[in-house]
Amino acid sequence: METLTLHIPPAVGLTDEQFYQLCIANEPWQLELTHTGELIIMPPTGGESGIRNSDLTTELNLWNRQSKSGKVFDSSTEFKLPNGAYRCPDAAWVKLERWEALTKDERRRFPPLCPDFVIELRSETDNLDKLRAKMREYQENGARLGWLIDPQTPLVEIYRPGQNVEILNFAFNQPPKLSGESVLPGFVLDLTIILNP
Repeated sequence: METLTLHIPPAVGLTDEQFYQLCIANEPWQLELTHTGELIIMPPTGGESGIRNSDLTTELNLWNRQSKSGKVFDSSTEFKLPNGAYRCPDAAWVKLERWEALTKDERRRFPPLCPDFVIELRSETDNLDKLRAKMREYQENGARLGWLIDPQTPLVEIYRPGQNVEILNFAFNQPPKLSGESVLPGFVLDLTIILNP
């Protein structure tokens, strides 16, 4: 199954509540809404992508349990970005102070913020150019660090505010270890775990 994109005319639009109810009514589909009004319908992931997503979230969560510095989110979490888009990164982390500043209702629904750290993991049906645009959108909306991991190429693109994208091309037998840098001090992801589900 492939990702579908529907165009919603500006005159029609969707309120926050309508989009929330649309998402609830259409499980297990994952819906995103771009800031220009495109409704993106993503099918459930396959087995290998599911294992990779789970491994990413597990590694991030294990680090966070030690640091106690924020909250970790899996690929089913929808964030409302400052530009009005609704996005679901494959894994995300939000600094604790920012999370605690949200109201109980904002935490319960789609948190109205851009995560400090995001990971997008390319699956077989993902378009690389669209994922790159999504990563730039996170960057423009306040993400302090982002990783686009493409097991197919294989490559990793690292997104940082105000900097050019750093691209790491690598062989399957020599995957890099990625550092959480100053955003996630002490977090290191060994891509061997992700590339061999």
